[in-house]
Amino acid sequence: MIMFRIGDIKIPNRVVAAPLAGVTDRAGRDMARLFGCGLVYTEMISDMGLVYNQARTLQMAAVEGEPGLVAVQLFGSHPGAMAKAARILERLGARIIDINMGCPTPKVVRNGGGAALMRDAAKVRDVLHAVLDAVKVPVTVKIRKGWDETQINYLEIALIAEAAGVKAVALHPRTRQEFFSGHADWGAIKLLKEHLNIPVIGNGDIWSAADAVRMMAETGCDALMIGRGAMGNPFIFRETVALLEEGRVLSPPTLEERFLAARKHLDLAIQYKGEYTAVREMRKHFAWYCKGLKGASRVREAINQAVTREELLAALASITIHA
Repeated sequence: MIMFRIGDIKIPNRVVAAPLAGVTDRAGRDMARLFGCGLVYTEMISDMGLVYNQARTLQMAAVEGEPGLVAVQLFGSHPGAMAKAARILERLGARIIDINMGCPTPKVVRNGGGAALMRDAAKVRDVLHAVLDAVKVPVTVKIRKGWDETQINYLEIALIAEAAGVKAVALHPRTRQEFFSGHADWGAIKLLKEHLNIPVIGNGDIWSAADAVRMMAETGCDALMIGRGAMGNPFIFRETVALLEEGRVLSPPTLEERFLAARKHLDLAIQYKGEYTAVREMRKHFAWYCKGLKGASRVREAINQAVTREELLAALASITIHA
């Protein structure tokens, strides 16, 4: 098993679960770890939510005692607030702090955070120095290619990050304006790897273990970050670890394995959030677990109307019965 390092932290394998809002909560992280992921990220966490002591934000950020390695992702754009927030994250148990410079959503970029931060190289430098001066744990960044095709500046931003003392850079090689359209430009990951001396984590359009291995072969990246490809499909983590680290091709999950994984995910969500909230949040996950299965469209309405654990499981079971 080949490891990589983020600062002085050894990551047990080269497969990483991307930070995704509404997906990589505690239950989602547990599922990724259960299926062999070497490093998991939290959902993105607001600097101001931490600074103003908002209960929900503090709960999202509390990772102390969580098994395995967790990187906590922080977003914001004001150096002072980001530094204060980073200190709070360190106190709450963060082993790695990741700065979000890639989120394309309007509510984040309109306040200068996420991908909008990449438009101001001087501010990037100020934010990174403020955070790095504030904490002792390794700091990483996640970036995009740039804002749009006229502002492709990922190399500039990554080199600023490396010079500041950042310990790894994850790149999703699309611009903010592309969101998730078109194809990820893996050539940008290759070029970034050629210019940096710190680990480069490749992200974007990994839908299978074969995609993951191909990305690593084509780009030379140090690790692979899987996001949308793992939604309703935690099996991609074990399949990628097996193929990448051992050269083994695993069989696709059976219907029963999908059902059991969905049930496990639901029960973890209930454990952490209670049945009322968990069932409502898990509706989208159950739709993802069903994707591509015969009869999935037929039960989607039942999934979306479910209000109890039993109703969600019954909707899923009806697919396995009629498949």
